[in-house]
Amino acid sequence: MSMFAYAMAGLLLLLLALGLTAAGVALRVIWKLTHPVRKPLDMDPKDFGLDRVKEVRFPSREPGISLSGWYIAAADHGVVPRRQTLVFAHGYSQNRLEPHLPALSLAAELVGAGYDVLMFDFRNAGKSGDGLTTIGLREQEDLRGAIDYVQALHPNHALGLVGFSMGAAASLLAGCRDERVGAIVADSPFYSLPEYLRENLPRWTGLPAFPFNRLILMLSPLLLGANPGEVRPCQAVQQADKPILFIHGTKDETISCEDSKRLHALAKHPESSLWLVPDAGHVGSYARHTREYANRVIRFLERVLETSAARG
Repeated sequence: MSMFAYAMAGLLLLLLALGLTAAGVALRVIWKLTHPVRKPLDMDPKDFGLDRVKEVRFPSREPGISLSGWYIAAADHGVVPRRQTLVFAHGYSQNRLEPHLPALSLAAELVGAGYDVLMFDFRNAGKSGDGLTTIGLREQEDLRGAIDYVQALHPNHALGLVGFSMGAAASLLAGCRDERVGAIVADSPFYSLPEYLRENLPRWTGLPAFPFNRLILMLSPLLLGANPGEVRPCQAVQQADKPILFIHGTKDETISCEDSKRLHALAKHPESSLWLVPDAGHVGSYARHTREYANRVIRFLERVLETSAARG
């Protein structure tokens, strides 16, 4: 064998070794992204005036996944009920508490306005069962399980979704395609997961975009058994005619407010609207403008869910 052939063989072996190493690093990144550490449920509903909260469990639409949550009824808190239930959907690596708000504070505002509220943990979060965290891909099935639970419990209730970050994306994906959902509040959603990952993976992982972005996106379906490229809230919004309130902070450095602007531009329903909150960070609009946030959400729901309740 000539020296040139030896050199080429050595180069090929080196490239193979580098490729395998890069693939191993990419798989490790995927594993970490799909296994965020569970956060404790370290807030008490009673501290927010919610002293009659029911612990509930129900199945995801995906077999083998049991979900845990709280059902908070307006009537149990001395409030005249509207016969409307709102399902909260939390963000990536969080749980039902969504501490950025905190979600219990918003739930108390909405219960005080007559809404029932279901707060639950997605798979691999809080007290729910194990499963890969998939940034909206399979969380859609958990949210559909929550919708099934509410409909079985109160078949005459109008139903709305209130989602935050990943939960907002899952709410758009599931809610836009489910005729049982009358309205959606989407706080800080992303436009498209593939697009979001291409732009943000280097910041998340500390790895260069080349070659790791392509490797991670290529290898993810092998590990997940499904394609994250299907997580496109933009397509769900474009195909639906459903009232959606988009909320996004203009100083959001995790998901740009441009994502909500683009999603709102696709919304077909005349009652859909966009509230860009000056100087608010990621899922930070409620903490910055608590009363206005609650009032805007309630006014939106009063406009669009009353009709749904009347039809029911």
